[in-house]
Amino acid sequence: MSFEAINTISEAEGSAKDMKSAAEAQAKERIAKAETAGKAAVEAALVKAASELKELQAKADEKAKAEAADLSATTENKKASLRARAEDRIDKAAELVVERIVNS
Repeated sequence: MSFEAINTISEAEGSAKDMKSAAEAQAKERIAKAETAGKAAVEAALVKAASELKELQAKADEKAKAEAADLSATTENKKASLRARAEDRIDKAAELVVERIVNS
């Protein structure tokens, strides 16, 4: 083999090594960027999920309070109705007791 051929091969090998090193460095850089972007995406998703959870909890609390208020109002109405009926019956019962005592 001639000296020129050996030089050409050596230069080609050196160039290939340089290209390989550059490709490896570029791959490592891309991996680092992808990891950074992935971590940022995960963090953003966590923040969004926490925000949505807080919003859903607030809506659930609001709905529960409204339902409790409705139930309380319904209960108060039933209580007033029962009290009115009981008061009517107490008067009638008192009249019956008095009548029996008087008629005895």
